[in-house]
Amino acid sequence: MEITDVQKFLADNHRGVLVTRKRDGWPQITLVTPVIDAQGRVIITSRGTTYKLKNIRRDPRVSMLVMGEEFSGSKYVQLHGTAEIISQPEAMDLLIYWQRQVKGEHPNWDEHRETMKKEQRVVIRINIEKVGPNKRG
Repeated sequence: MEITDVQKFLADNHRGVLVTRKRDGWPQITLVTPVIDAQGRVIITSRGTTYKLKNIRRDPRVSMLVMGEEFSGSKYVQLHGTAEIISQPEAMDLLIYWQRQVKGEHPNWDEHRETMKKEQRVVIRINIEKVGPNKRG
């Protein structure tokens, strides 16, 4: 499997599990909704006060499993990469891009922007460095 295969899979599949590393080295696992940006990087959103952000600031290495519609028997991909956090106000255009990819047009963009500001929404952008699986089993 190649990075381009994972990027194509993420174009239509938005159910993911993100793994970051806690201070003590144990994994912290979070359900996420990933999309691919125009440069082929994974983007997800988060409120600005979550543990995953604290973990990424300390250690930007992350892993993610993304699966298809069905849990059992569904195709899936895994990826590993380096994450960066994009905060407000720079994050706003990517937050809107994410919204459109996952949920479509919002009925009131001004209201939605204000909500994202109040929640201190950020974008986590992941540069994919390694992918799998290389075989089923």
